[in-house]
Amino acid sequence: MIWWPSEIPTLQYGRVTLRPPAESDVEQIFEACQDPLIPRFTTVPAEYTMAHALDYVQRVPASLELHREFPFIIEFGVGDDKEFAGVVSLHTISLDNHRAEIGYWMHAPMRGKGIGTIAAKMITNYGFLTMGFRRIEAAVDLDNHASQKLLMSSGYNKEGILRQRVTRSDGSQIDMVELAVLASEWDELK
Repeated sequence: MIWWPSEIPTLQYGRVTLRPPAESDVEQIFEACQDPLIPRFTTVPAEYTMAHALDYVQRVPASLELHREFPFIIEFGVGDDKEFAGVVSLHTISLDNHRAEIGYWMHAPMRGKGIGTIAAKMITNYGFLTMGFRRIEAAVDLDNHASQKLLMSSGYNKEGILRQRVTRSDGSQIDMVELAVLASEWDELK
């Protein structure tokens, strides 16, 4: 059985913190989403507005209550030196099947520093050890080699190609790589 928290906790591992999204994050989310790589490889709209960022933050309580998404803001640093690094969540939840999908994007200046890998490990660890999921999966754009590498570094395994899984805003169908990790094979983050 999945244990679903009534609120999003704050998790910390080294210099990486995962915390609940807040209205004070709206401007940083908006600015980060102006990077064309984020809409290219995620479901974030290409014409991302402040209204989108505000909606992302404001829908957190409903997503939590309806068991739709378990989102976090990623921060890097300690104390007053913490910087916004991106977002990570468990979504596409199937409580009956003990399954969730991980999704994330990283703010451009924070990429390539291992922050995303630690964040993925943290949320996966929480999903397995605290919430009770048995499988956490990811569908990654076939051309997004950096994201595939990040997930494999986090303990995920490639399982195959999902042909024409996603329709982009231009109408093109793209293939996705399916990656996943099982609770039974997870190396606990210590």
